[in-house]
Amino acid sequence: GTFAFFIPLGFSINTLTLFGMILAIGIVVDDAIVVVEAVQHLMDHEHLSAKQATIKAMKEISGPVIAIALILAAVFVPVGFIPGIVGRLYQQFAITIAISVLISAFVALSLTPALCVLLLKRNNPDESKGLLARFFTGFNNWFERVTHSYSNGVLRFIKGTPYVLVMMICLFVGLTFLFKNKPTGFIPNEDKGYMFVAYELPEATSTTRNIETLQQIIKEISTVPGVRNTGAIAGLNASSFTNKSNVGTIFILLKPWEERTSPDQQLSAIIGAVQQKLNGIRQISAMAIAPPAIDGLGSTGGFTFELQKRESTDDLKAFEKVTNDFLAELRKRPEIAMAYTFFNTRTPGYKVDLDRDKAKKLGVSIADAYGAMSTMLGSTYVNDFNIYGRNFRVMVQGDSTYRGEIEALQRYYVRNNTGGMVPMSALVSVEVIEQPALISHYNIFPSIEINGEPAPGYSSGQAIQALKETAAKTLPVGYGYEFSGLSLEEEKAGSSSLFIFMLSLGFVFLFLAALYESWAVPFSVLFAVPIGAFGSIIALTLLPNLSNNVYAQIGLITLIGLAAKNAILIVEFAKERTDKGRDVLEATMEAVKLRLRPIVMTSLAFVFGVLPLAFATGAGAEARKTIGWTVFGGMLAATTLAIFVVPVLFVAITKLARRISGTPANDEHEEVIA
Repeated sequence: GTFAFFIPLGFSINTLTLFGMILAIGIVVDDAIVVVEAVQHLMDHEHLSAKQATIKAMKEISGPVIAIALILAAVFVPVGFIPGIVGRLYQQFAITIAISVLISAFVALSLTPALCVLLLKRNNPDESKGLLARFFTGFNNWFERVTHSYSNGVLRFIKGTPYVLVMMICLFVGLTFLFKNKPTGFIPNEDKGYMFVAYELPEATSTTRNIETLQQIIKEISTVPGVRNTGAIAGLNASSFTNKSNVGTIFILLKPWEERTSPDQQLSAIIGAVQQKLNGIRQISAMAIAPPAIDGLGSTGGFTFELQKRESTDDLKAFEKVTNDFLAELRKRPEIAMAYTFFNTRTPGYKVDLDRDKAKKLGVSIADAYGAMSTMLGSTYVNDFNIYGRNFRVMVQGDSTYRGEIEALQRYYVRNNTGGMVPMSALVSVEVIEQPALISHYNIFPSIEINGEPAPGYSSGQAIQALKETAAKTLPVGYGYEFSGLSLEEEKAGSSSLFIFMLSLGFVFLFLAALYESWAVPFSVLFAVPIGAFGSIIALTLLPNLSNNVYAQIGLITLIGLAAKNAILIVEFAKERTDKGRDVLEATMEAVKLRLRPIVMTSLAFVFGVLPLAFATGAGAEARKTIGWTVFGGMLAATTLAIFVVPVLFVAITKLARRISGTPANDEHEEVIA
């Protein structure tokens, strides 16, 4: 059903939509589990037929099923309207899950009850003689004891409500501290199965020598474990996109992921090994570079920093010195593994000066003089003509023999205003100079691009902060900077994750307030969310190689709905009975006893469903591990801790709301229950 919606929505089968489908596998079975468990419970304990139990169960659990579906949709739909690349990353994932959840709710309210009537049957202890039947009987007896212990634990928690509230305050403080200290990132660098090497030889190196060096580099790289094949381009630096005779790029195809299982054949290790080989080759400046995590956002992985000459009047030599000083300071930072630029001002060239006064005396037009040099050394388009049914373009330029050396200027002539021919050598002077091969501009200002990688154990967010601090410390007046590529998108994203999180919480709160017709009761559900987030950040903290990036934040958004789902199963049941006049504590204790099994079943289904993500390998593994461990840790916390806290909060909030509204509480049963 979800795939069918991809066509009108214009979605493709990609990493993000498949993430949504994988998480949906663990979510969509929840509604069916709730229905089947409720029907089976009524059949076993009230000795109803399958049809009678199904009808009664649907009256009880239709509300929670609808609530869970609407809450999960409320979590994901708002994030689909966020602009920018962050919105694009969230959008397909979020809408995929929202659609699948709504379809699963429809199935749970229609097909699942019909299947319950057809397939379920009441357990008959007299007929349970087999080994499997004895196992199930023993398991059910054990689970009854667990349920009894759990309900006693909940009762003790309720009696110690002040201590639970203090624990929640401590949890909020710890949550804030852990999130502030967890390194942030945007998108983790992925092993995409290839990498490349960009190198430069000394300036003015010939193409012949360049090709010889390129072959030597390929020979050295081919000995690195994990390298499958190479392809190269001489004359192009794919990192800075400069075309010179002394530069080149080697594209390295790695072996398939299933053949690179050892640590020394992972992308980071291969990059280190290749860089070590490059460092052993004399007279080249070379960098082993990982591709960007998202194609089109920069030419390299890691960070991209644009150093700009703004108000300064320094020449390019001074600009280069400022850049080198900045790089020297930056390389001292522990957050930076490497930082480099291929910019230099040492490319030899010719400076040709046209003597305007002399040209005027000789009657030569300045435009004609420049036109002659441009046409002969370069080329000039004249026109097109058609012959034999084909179009031909007419280009005028000097023959290759007469434009290979600067001395060729002596053989060029330009016509003066009297019709005579004046040699160009009489009008120009030539000087050998050093200059940049390429002068880049970023947002109008002259700029030098600096690329690099965070050090192992540090995130891209920490690297960006190190760049900012170093720039504030070292850059002179008149210079500035901006970020580009993935770094720019990470800066733009900023605190958008917090905004998205609060927006989703707001939508969930409004849905719950409408569902329960109360402004107070929804808080007993929403306070399960920080508990899930606490489990997530604990999991990410214990795995230092994973950062708090976009995929972790997608997992946190998912946890809002999942943590709220467990709480709804308890609160919905208790709220329904308190509205009928039952005592709050009695209704809550009955709810926790009846809803423990579906909560555990649905949570285990989801937890086991995301384990393949948590232990992923191969292409896209970093993204899958991040989202997998985030939701894994969050669901464990939401299942083990929140199921004790939610009943406490429901009882406390309901009693407080009744006191504020003046509604008398039914406390006569509390002593009996205690």
